[in-house]
Amino acid sequence: MKTRLISAAIAIIIAIPFIYFGKIPFALTVSFLGIYAYKEVLDLKKTHKNVPALIKVFGLIALCYLLVGNYEYSTMFFIINYKMVIMPLLLLLIPSVFYSEKEYSLTDAFYLLSFIYLIGISFNLMISIRNISLYLLIYLISITVFTDTFAYSIGSLIGKHKMSPKISPNKSWEGFISGVLGGSIVALIVYHNLVSHIDYKVIIITIFLTVIGQLGDLVFSKIKRENDIKDFSNIMPGHGGVLDRLDSFIFVVLTYVLIVLFI
Repeated sequence: MKTRLISAAIAIIIAIPFIYFGKIPFALTVSFLGIYAYKEVLDLKKTHKNVPALIKVFGLIALCYLLVGNYEYSTMFFIINYKMVIMPLLLLLIPSVFYSEKEYSLTDAFYLLSFIYLIGISFNLMISIRNISLYLLIYLISITVFTDTFAYSIGSLIGKHKMSPKISPNKSWEGFISGVLGGSIVALIVYHNLVSHIDYKVIIITIFLTVIGQLGDLVFSKIKRENDIKDFSNIMPGHGGVLDRLDSFIFVVLTYVLIVLFI
């Protein structure tokens, strides 16, 4: 517990200036985290075989372009840049014809593509949201942080009914509901004080995002379960890797943007 608290405090101290000032320093920081997340994916050996070095480089190029390819856009329209969609496809699919199936198959290519799109798009949207509004980013962060906090603390105390024992034995329905209620209340307070007034749409969206964040956490827990690992890496002692810390936030960001595009 002491190690978790110390590493969390250090991470917060380091993160606050980058989040506050935004712009290029924030974009570079998020991009670095995205690249490290890509390394964590490559280190998963049970769900895919070792990827050839050249393919790793091509994947890195594709990811970097996804991360910063539309940095200049800073509106709520989240404009689609088709170059960002097409480049990863070409870089990772075409080389498969030059390798044997044992070395690099189309299955491997689509595996890498899915993670590159997931990491690249979600981390790129984090940058875009910060370009739009510091307070909006804080609101989304608060959803993840306080949902996780309430779910973990209350679930540890009174959790009896397991939510998904095969994927994450420690998660309970009591913790899940506590996360939804506690996370929503705190996030709505943050929204009211920093972003804008609260209406029924904001309440519904906030509650929905607390649910999606917890389900996103389970998605990444399943990936770890399928690979027989506890954490994706140990970049944060006591907390794990980038994907361990940002799993819920990735899904919150993706879902929030999807909602904005539909409303």
